[in-house]
Amino acid sequence: MIASSQRIALTPPDRIDAALTVPGSKSLTNRALLVAALADGESHLEGVLEADDAEVMTLALRRLGAEIEPDGAATTVRVRGRGGRWRDGPLELDVGLSGTAVRFLVAAVALGRGRYRLDGTARMRERPIEDQLAALRGLGVRVSSERGNGCPPVVVEAEGIAGGRAVVAGDRSSQYLSALLMSAPYARGPVEVEVSGELQSKPFVDMTLSVMRAFGVDVERQGYERFVVERARYAPRRFVVEGDAMAAGYFWAAAAVSGGRVVTHGVGHRSVQGDAAFTDVLELLGCRVVRSESSIAVEGPEGGMLRGGRFDLNDLPDQAQTLAVLALFADGPVSIDNVPNLRIKETDRLHALATELRRFGASVEERHDGLTIVPALSAPARVEVETYGDHRMAMAFAIAGVRRHGVSIKEPDCVAKTYPGFFDDLARIGVGVERS
Repeated sequence: MIASSQRIALTPPDRIDAALTVPGSKSLTNRALLVAALADGESHLEGVLEADDAEVMTLALRRLGAEIEPDGAATTVRVRGRGGRWRDGPLELDVGLSGTAVRFLVAAVALGRGRYRLDGTARMRERPIEDQLAALRGLGVRVSSERGNGCPPVVVEAEGIAGGRAVVAGDRSSQYLSALLMSAPYARGPVEVEVSGELQSKPFVDMTLSVMRAFGVDVERQGYERFVVERARYAPRRFVVEGDAMAAGYFWAAAAVSGGRVVTHGVGHRSVQGDAAFTDVLELLGCRVVRSESSIAVEGPEGGMLRGGRFDLNDLPDQAQTLAVLALFADGPVSIDNVPNLRIKETDRLHALATELRRFGASVEERHDGLTIVPALSAPARVEVETYGDHRMAMAFAIAGVRRHGVSIKEPDCVAKTYPGFFDDLARIGVGVERS
């Protein structure tokens, strides 16, 4: 693995024709870890992600009493669940900068007894969670933002979840809903959740329901507006985590901008991940895509000359950064619409994108829920990209270095959050990677 560095300089390859296996899905890993920890008995999870976000979830669940240990291969773990009853508080849980961890765990610890406090990094303390706390209060949970600003630290005075009806806002994060759904089977009574507003990132809720179903719990639903969870218990099982479609997207993009070809193994056409639909976007940009049961191959157009267009990325908002970088190499403007929740991620991603794209000479219109990018006819000889401590800024802008000389990425180690080996894999497909 590439050692710690303050800056990575990238050199485009002569040609890309490569294949690689992407790491496990972060979204599936953290859902499976939580559900297995709630289950009665021992589960075996294969293909789990090895990265900071998964480690944060694992350490928190261990602190709550779940046994999570390696089981042979590095990406396979054995989880002995707690049957829906955590170790009693008071307990402090460090959620770092993991959005999935804080949202999933705030709902989960409500099943316990005693005081649980969840806190994280300085940026985590700026990320809103009040909509989720309000929904939990509707189910009888005593929960508050410690500083009264609707952000972590969060304190839960837990006495279990009574059940009943909750209304959760859908217009900021689908993770609020997913968190309620995964913990709801262990409430004392049925839980009905109604979504107010337009639900963001709907495929992630489908993913949540698929994981719950895999562990033996079905949810009654009316579209994305209403969900009913009866009392139930998760059954332990063997669960295989798909390769991360978000991670694969960076390498599909590398093929796109270079006019080369990349095959990613571990995620295929039956993927439950909404991010796999990024291949549909790439086809509209002019790429050729071949999908199989367990792999996806992307071949970029001749010379990497991509088409412009307008794209609603509400179902796959994390791919917006990758598409924004691809826009630098399009034959016309690229508009990215309906991604307002990018403003409450690891950084304000829309503003950060606009700032960094302008370093490449692009003209960028920044809107409250999207961007329009007009590529420059010429660009500076050298561009040093700020990452804002955001792993996805680092990985997305690295794709510019697949096509253009003189690109360097500052503070690249932030990729450890979800993909510690990203720059190793970029080097494996032929990109020059020099650290300093």
